[in-house]
Amino acid sequence: MPVLKPQSVLDGHSSNRTPVPLIVGLVVSGVCLLLAVAFYLLTGGPVNVGVGTLLALPTAIVLVGLILLVDRLEPEPRVNLVLSFGWGAGVAIIGALIVNSVTGALLVPSVGQVAADGITASVVAPVVEESFKGSLLLYLLLVRRHEIDGPTDGIVYASMCGLGFAMVENVLYYMRGIDDGSLAFMVLLRGVISPLGHPLYTSIIGLGVAYAATHSGPGRVFAVIGGWIGGILLHALWNGSLTLLGFPGMVIAYLVELLVLIVLVVVLIKDRRRLVRLIGRYLPAYIPSGLVQPNDVQMLGNMSGRRQARHWARAQAGNTGSRAMGDYQLAATELALLHAHAEKGTIAPHQFFARREAILALMRMARDAFFRRMPQPPPPPWAHEQPSGFFKIPAELKEMPTHKLRAQISPVGPRPPQARSAQRPPQERATQRLTQQPPQPPAAMPPRQQPPAGPPQQPPVGPRPPQARSAQR
Repeated sequence: MPVLKPQSVLDGHSSNRTPVPLIVGLVVSGVCLLLAVAFYLLTGGPVNVGVGTLLALPTAIVLVGLILLVDRLEPEPRVNLVLSFGWGAGVAIIGALIVNSVTGALLVPSVGQVAADGITASVVAPVVEESFKGSLLLYLLLVRRHEIDGPTDGIVYASMCGLGFAMVENVLYYMRGIDDGSLAFMVLLRGVISPLGHPLYTSIIGLGVAYAATHSGPGRVFAVIGGWIGGILLHALWNGSLTLLGFPGMVIAYLVELLVLIVLVVVLIKDRRRLVRLIGRYLPAYIPSGLVQPNDVQMLGNMSGRRQARHWARAQAGNTGSRAMGDYQLAATELALLHAHAEKGTIAPHQFFARREAILALMRMARDAFFRRMPQPPPPPWAHEQPSGFFKIPAELKEMPTHKLRAQISPVGPRPPQARSAQRPPQERATQRLTQQPPQPPAAMPPRQQPPAGPPQQPPVGPRPPQARSAQR
């Protein structure tokens, strides 16, 4: 079996192949996007489609770049981001076109054309469009839950889906602007004044999904429902204000969206600080193993320190060194997030241990790759002449005594309460231990020894009562 690639480990895959559900999602999104393009060509012609696409692309490129900038500390798998964008640009667009058109046509006989258009834009479209976009977030919650580690991830996935939808929808509006002479106004409105509309609406759903992915209990359901309703209402406010009040309504809706944008920015900043705190909270437990050292923890919890470490690695070992340092940093970040999931009970014990072993293996692989390229590098600048987990020779880190699980034989017959507590399954005991700060053994302690916590528990010498002999079999 081939060794897992670093990106496969970071993405949480069990093999180097892209998971089949993601491939199916990409294919379906591509087919739907082709159908939307065919519809555009049939209704507007190739010239209008080309012009509309050229006008829509710059805004999309700039905003995708901003989303990737937000996603730098703990980047999401690229295939998931592509799927999110493609789902919004394909599945959500074609679904909204069909449902909105059919609903509008059904409303015309009873309320008239003008009222039907207003109801469709203000009521039907927000519900339909946000539901199609939100379905991608529900898929991630149900199938790829481990890849949503906090509000930032929910906002990133939701924004990518919203950007895909907005880009293809903008092409349609620009085509209509060419036909009726309002192209300049459409570009100004949708490309400059309110380019973040769809990403903002869907980000409200993303926040609810992120809460559900990182918490347990009945509140998860209400968070998703609340986020869904919030996204629909924000969307309906924008469409309804433009439809009913014109320019004054647009100003009111714009101010509300600006306030929502400020709230999301605050959430992103707080979530980044939370992630840094997680690194400082959980990684010190690995200091006795030699995997990290105190200076490494400081470097990993600081964006400028991480960047300085990558620059140093590139200067010493070229692109190979920079990639190795990047893998080491991302794996350490994923390790902290994994412990956060374990503490909240949102990951099963067996999944925790399998994921942790893969992350630790990746950190060793990163060191191996660096030292193969540069066997004798100078001391790393972030360590200040002190030991560094990355800088140590990988062979010195074979044993991880704090995190080794040893099978234990359960004694036969009834056990006193203390014995039952001591004989709990190793994964349960280790999960409880790993979600807290374990005591650190003295630096001089040999790797496979632990400091004694009290008198040694040795079996008594001489004859034992029958129950004791039974328990020791």
